[in-house]
Amino acid sequence: MANDILSSAPQTDYVEKAPKIDPKEFQKVINSRRSVRIFDGKPIPEKIMERCLENAILAPNSSNLQQWEFYLVQSPARKEALIKACLDQVAAKTASELIVAVARTATWQSRAGEMLRIFGKAKGVPKSAVSYYKKIVPFVYSQGPLGIFGLAKRFLYFFRGLSVPIIREPVSKSQMKIWAVKSTALGCQNLMLSLRAYGYDSCPMEGYDSKRIKRILDLPRDAVVVLVIAAGRRAKGGIYGERIRFAKSEFIKKA
Repeated sequence: MANDILSSAPQTDYVEKAPKIDPKEFQKVINSRRSVRIFDGKPIPEKIMERCLENAILAPNSSNLQQWEFYLVQSPARKEALIKACLDQVAAKTASELIVAVARTATWQSRAGEMLRIFGKAKGVPKSAVSYYKKIVPFVYSQGPLGIFGLAKRFLYFFRGLSVPIIREPVSKSQMKIWAVKSTALGCQNLMLSLRAYGYDSCPMEGYDSKRIKRILDLPRDAVVVLVIAAGRRAKGGIYGERIRFAKSEFIKKA
C-alpha cells in the first residue's frame, strides 16, 4: 500500500507551469544573505513581515504535515524576556523583530486529519493519497504509549530491512524531534531568504535558554525551539567580517 503513492505516480490532470526565474537575481539573494549581528532599529513594514512569514510556511515539509510554528514576538514584555533568554546577544537587542521557530512532534495526527478533510471536499484525489494519510502516516509517525509502538517498529524494520529497503525512522520520541526540526529548518531558510529579497536581514540564533523560551511563549511539552531569528536592516558594522567557507571539496561529494 505504501508503494502506491511513493513509487507509482498517481493519475491526475493537475498541471502547474513553472514561471521564468532570473537566476542572477536569485544568486544575489543567496550571496547577500549574511548573519547580521547589529541592526539599525528601523521597523520592518508589517506587510513585508507578514509576506516573509507566509513564505516560510511555503517550504517543503515531510508528508505535508507542516510541523512548524513561527512566533512573531510583539509583546514588549515578552520581547524583553526573550532577549534575556537569548543571553542578551547584540543581534537580539538591536533587531526590529524576533521570530521564534518551533517544531511540533504531536500535531501530525490533526494535520493528517485536515489533509483527509481537504481531500474529502476535493475532486479527483487519488485513492493512494487518501490511503497514505489514513494508513501509512499513522503507522510511520505513531510511537505509542511510553514509546512501545516505536520500539516494536524498530525490531520490525530491522528484520524487514534485511531483505528489502525500508524506511527506518522515526521510531522514538527523539527521532520525532529530528523529523520535525528538519522541516522547520527548511521554513527558517525560506524566511531568511525572503527577508533578504525584500531588502532586510536576519541572524539565526542558537545561543538561548530553550526552557525559558518555552515558558515565555507558553509552549506545549512537544514543542522544540529550533531557532530564534533576529530580523531588521543591517547597521554599519553589523557584519563582522568577510564570509568564510572551507574548500567545497570537503562538502560537495560525487558518488
